[in-house]
Amino acid sequence: MAEPLAERLRPKTLDDYIGQEHLVGKGSVLRKMIDAGHISSFILWGPPGVGKTTLAQIIAHKLETPFYTLSAVTSGVKDVRDVIEKAQKGRFFNEASPILFIDEIHRFSKSQQDSLLGAVEKGIVTLIGATTENPSFEVIRPLLSRCQLYVLKSLEKEDLLKLLHRAVTEDVFLKERKIELKETDALFRYSGGDARKLLNIIELVVEATEKDDTIIVTNQLVAERLQQNPLAYDKDGEMHYDIISAFIKSIRGSDPDAALYWLARMIEGGEDPKFIARRLVISAAEDIGLANPNALLLANAAFDAVEKIGWPEGRIPLAEATVYLATSPKSNSAYLGIDSALELVRRTGNQPVPLAIRNAPTQLMKELGYHDGYQYPHDFPGHFTPQQYLPDSLIHERIWHGQHSPNEEKLYERMLNYWGERFKE
Repeated sequence: MAEPLAERLRPKTLDDYIGQEHLVGKGSVLRKMIDAGHISSFILWGPPGVGKTTLAQIIAHKLETPFYTLSAVTSGVKDVRDVIEKAQKGRFFNEASPILFIDEIHRFSKSQQDSLLGAVEKGIVTLIGATTENPSFEVIRPLLSRCQLYVLKSLEKEDLLKLLHRAVTEDVFLKERKIELKETDALFRYSGGDARKLLNIIELVVEATEKDDTIIVTNQLVAERLQQNPLAYDKDGEMHYDIISAFIKSIRGSDPDAALYWLARMIEGGEDPKFIARRLVISAAEDIGLANPNALLLANAAFDAVEKIGWPEGRIPLAEATVYLATSPKSNSAYLGIDSALELVRRTGNQPVPLAIRNAPTQLMKELGYHDGYQYPHDFPGHFTPQQYLPDSLIHERIWHGQHSPNEEKLYERMLNYWGERFKE
C-alpha cells in the first residue's frame, strides 16, 4: 500500500522545507544553529500541519545524530525512561546528544514531564517538543525554562500554492495524472494553513476521479468531495480561546465591525451560542459597566432570547448585543473596584464590623451597643447622612474610583457632594 501523499512529499532538507522563513530562512537564529551543527533543546509551538515533525526530522538528519520519537498520546513515564537509558548507552563521548522528539508534548502529565528534566539538564538528550497548545499553560515551568521556544505560523497562501504545485508535478503518482488547478480558493480555505490537510484534500480529489480522466480542480469540486464545514474548529483548542479573545477585545476597543466579524467566525465555526452569550454578559459588566448600565440588561436579554429561540435566529439578538456593547461608552470601574476590595480583604483580614451598623436581633446585642448610633438615611434630606460604614482601621481607604463617562461622572459628582474630601481624586 502506498504511503499517503503528505508522507511521500515530506521534505528531507531545509532547502525543500516550505514556510517558516523566520525560523529556518537564511540567516535566521535556528538555521544558524543547525548549520553550526549544534542545537539546544527547544519546543516548537504552532497549529497542526505546519511542519513541526518534519523540521525535527530534518535537524536530526542534518546533525547525523540518533533520533528517538515518542508520542505523548501513547507513551508513559516508563517509555520516557527507556528512551533516555537507550540514548545514554548508545552515545559516544564526543558525539552530539541524541535528539528526543516528543509530539504533542502538551498531553504529557506533570510526572511525565518531570521525568525528562534530568536528561535535558545533563545533556543526555536534546529535547525537541511539538505542541499545538500554548506551552505557558501546558508545559511545566522547570522544563520550559530549559528549552528555547520557537513559534511556527500557519502557512501563507503562497506557501500552500508552492506545495500544491510541487505535489502535482513531482509526486511519483500525481505527476502521472492530468491535473489542472483551475481554482484553488476552496483548497486553501478547507486546509486552513495546514499543509498535511491540503495534501490530503488534493489526494482525495484525485483518487475519486477515474484514472484516465483529466482532473479540473475547482472550488465546487473540492466542496463536493469534502462535504464538511471548513470553518469548524476544536472547541477545546487554542483557536477557541484566540477567537473569543479577539471578540471581547474588539468590543472593549469599540470596533463593531471587528466584533461582528469574530462573532460570525464563532457562529460559522459551530461555537456554542450560550458560550458566546455568557461572554457578552461578562463584557457588559466588565467593560461597559457603569458607563451604560443598560448594556448588562441587553446582554442578559440576548442570553435569554438565544435560549428561547435557538439557531439560526439566535444570531440576531447576539449581533444586536454585540453592536450595542461595542458602540457603548466604556468603564471598568466596578471591575477594578471589586478586585481592589478583594485585595484589601486578603491583605487586612477579618476586620470587625462597626457597632453602629451591626445587626441587633436580641436584647443582649442591644445592651452591647450593636446598632447603637445608627442613622437611618431615609430620615434625612436627600436620603443621606454621613456616618461610618468601613471598619475603623480602613476608614481612609478608597476602593471605587469613578471614571470619565457622562453617566459615571454624575455618580462621581453625587459621591463628591455626599462625602466631600473623601472622594476627591
